[in-house]
Amino acid sequence: MRLTDNDFQLFGLPETQAQDRAAIDARWKALQAEVHPDRFAAEGAAAQRVAMQWAMRVNEGYQRLKDPLKRAAYLCELRGAPVQAENNTAMPPAFLMQQMAWREALDDANDEAALAALDDDAAQAETAALAAVQRLLDEAGDIDTSAPAAASQVRALMFIQRFRADIDRRLAALDA
Repeated sequence: MRLTDNDFQLFGLPETQAQDRAAIDARWKALQAEVHPDRFAAEGAAAQRVAMQWAMRVNEGYQRLKDPLKRAAYLCELRGAPVQAENNTAMPPAFLMQQMAWREALDDANDEAALAALDDDAAQAETAALAAVQRLLDEAGDIDTSAPAAASQVRALMFIQRFRADIDRRLAALDA
């Protein structure tokens, strides 16, 4: 184990989008047990600082690996196609049209049933986009074309998750 290992190497997992969440959780617990600073209390302050660095590194890796969207973005980056969501907002025209339709529907939705139906539609799109990302990252043969395509899908997924959070806020406002 080295601090410079990528998250998959650190956790002993294959560099794929498809992962077993229980395996990630179990490996995180095992790694935390190995590197927890309390285990190094008798070895002095320097050993505890190193253990703290390891514990933080393990936690950072766990946060990325346990979340399918963060894991996909990380894989894209490892494969030379960073998502760059802040700078790159390019989306396929069909997805842009879908975004506009969803936003209009959200503006028009004024009851729980309409918001729930909109959330169901967005959830289906999210599931389909996650499946597409997994195909691109795990099954596509040419990394030079599949990683940038996966990065584009990840940007779309980020929008979908933000949109679903907006729906949740609207639902909470109805309950208030």
